[in-house]
Amino acid sequence: MKVAERQAGTLQGVLLLLPITMAVMGLIVLVPVLPAIMEHYKAVPGVEYLVPLMLTLPALCVAVLAPVAGVIVDFFGRRKTLIAALIVYAFVGMAPIYLESLTAIIISRVVLGATEALVVISSTTLIGDYFHGRAREKWLANQTALASISSVFLAIMGGALGATSLGWRGAFASYGMSILFAIGLIIWTWEPSRNEEPAEELAGPKAAFPWAAILPIALLAVFGGTMFFTMQIQVSNVLSEYYGITDAQALGLYSGLAGFCVAAGTMIYRFVTAKLSIPLQLLVAFGLLGVSYVGMNYAATTPVFTGWLIVSQIGSGMLLPALVVWAMGRLPFEVRGRGTGLFMSGWWIGQPLSTQAVAFLRGQNDGNLPAVLQILGILCLIAAAIALVGRLRSSGPMEPPSGDVRFH
Repeated sequence: MKVAERQAGTLQGVLLLLPITMAVMGLIVLVPVLPAIMEHYKAVPGVEYLVPLMLTLPALCVAVLAPVAGVIVDFFGRRKTLIAALIVYAFVGMAPIYLESLTAIIISRVVLGATEALVVISSTTLIGDYFHGRAREKWLANQTALASISSVFLAIMGGALGATSLGWRGAFASYGMSILFAIGLIIWTWEPSRNEEPAEELAGPKAAFPWAAILPIALLAVFGGTMFFTMQIQVSNVLSEYYGITDAQALGLYSGLAGFCVAAGTMIYRFVTAKLSIPLQLLVAFGLLGVSYVGMNYAATTPVFTGWLIVSQIGSGMLLPALVVWAMGRLPFEVRGRGTGLFMSGWWIGQPLSTQAVAFLRGQNDGNLPAVLQILGILCLIAAAIALVGRLRSSGPMEPPSGDVRFH
């Protein structure tokens, strides 16, 4: 296929969306079999810490290794890295089916996390390479939506595989799906070339890495990721401690509702707020998060809390694509992998940081979780106010319309 004939379309977009489910799969497919794993290794000293660590290690690896993954992606090529990472991901992910030692399983999960970082960075970077302008906004928003929706179905898959003759080990078989994604990428995608990029998205021959442009976005991603993951992690605690809902199935439904609302937020972003300037996008997203987190502190009944939960997750769904699109618009082709890695590192650091922030603030507020949410909500409202000031002080949007960003 000649360079001039290569035009990314729906097929390539879908193929680049699917790998993001690997980041979700790293954790979610094992949640249904977590009690069985704990029971199997109950004689191992410290199992109450080691098994949860085994569960969350891949996400931590993404946070720590994403900048390194970005360098690898730019050096070896985005497509080649993605395909190789998906193949390794499958074999390493399925390794615990045969591994008996918990230590060996934990080591395999570290390697899985490293490949997961490569998958996340390379697939997101390829979306930035293949698509531009509104098409890029569309596919990056779809990426967030798919990640949210897939969590519901992957949890069901993990439970079903855990009920097979393999027992809890069966859930690890789901990681083999990545082989299918790799095959599709081999057949229907190509390595992007600098020559295929719009001139305005190329850096000059001696251009340095745009630290001044991307570092503030990466730091904001740490804050945004912390707010994003807080309710996803704490929703069950709020419902069980303050509304008396302890049934696992009911809590699972609320988690599913949160996931679908995040997806709904990304669709609202795609069709509505993506047309606004970056400051206004952040104003809306942080505003919804802030108002809903504050409202949860005053939610006297479950239906009222549920309403605020829906609002918060819609805001979360609007926040991530807004930040990703903003970051992509600041990254020339030559360093897009490194910049994406830096951004994703900040975002995923928000996951463990959110749990630590909530734990610290609960200790300062007599264990009152709704009060903690109100504090976080006030911080979000401050962020929204800063975005509003930024918009009012600028004569135009923080980022030029799609296609007008220059790096020379």
